[in-house]
Amino acid sequence: MFNGDRPRRRWHVCALNIRASAAKRLRRGLAVARVNLTTGGGGKHGSLTRSILLRRERSEGGFTFVELLVVCTIMLILAAAVMPLARVTVQRQREAELRRALREMRTAIDKFKDAADAGMIAPQDLRAGAENYPPDLNTLIEGVSINNDATGRKLKFLRRVPMDPITHSTEWGLRAYQDKPDSTSWAGGNIFDVYTKSDGKALDGTKYKDW
Repeated sequence: MFNGDRPRRRWHVCALNIRASAAKRLRRGLAVARVNLTTGGGGKHGSLTRSILLRRERSEGGFTFVELLVVCTIMLILAAAVMPLARVTVQRQREAELRRALREMRTAIDKFKDAADAGMIAPQDLRAGAENYPPDLNTLIEGVSINNDATGRKLKFLRRVPMDPITHSTEWGLRAYQDKPDSTSWAGGNIFDVYTKSDGKALDGTKYKDW
């Protein structure tokens, strides 16, 4: 090996020593920093570390009691505003169902009347003095014999008695042709009209039984 290579080797060894010394100092500094983060250290640096850790714990701990109280209050206010609206919505739906049920039964009564007036219903299925109205709601469901038809077919006008959405019952108020328009007692013999037995009032202020 040439003598000219010795200065280069010495310089290379010195550089390695400097790097090793710097690495030792860096590791020592990291170890001290780790201890400070774990134990809080001492003096000004220790209090700063504890303050940072406390802030982190608070941020990770979730809502404070005051924040939860504010959220609960807002939720109660919203619930108080929504509940009346929900009740009105439910009542409006029930009123729509009531109108539909009344219309269905009244349409069936009118169709029975029209068929009887047209002579389509056999005389034995018509009651005397009933003015060609059905004797009861079951007749609309079970059907009546067709006049001059030997096949035994029947005319049916109603699939079933609908449930009253207000009273939750299939019992309806009935009025005969001879009854007064506002009568609440059925004279019997025929069915001219139907109404709900509920005494409640609608959203528009009218009584359900007057519909």
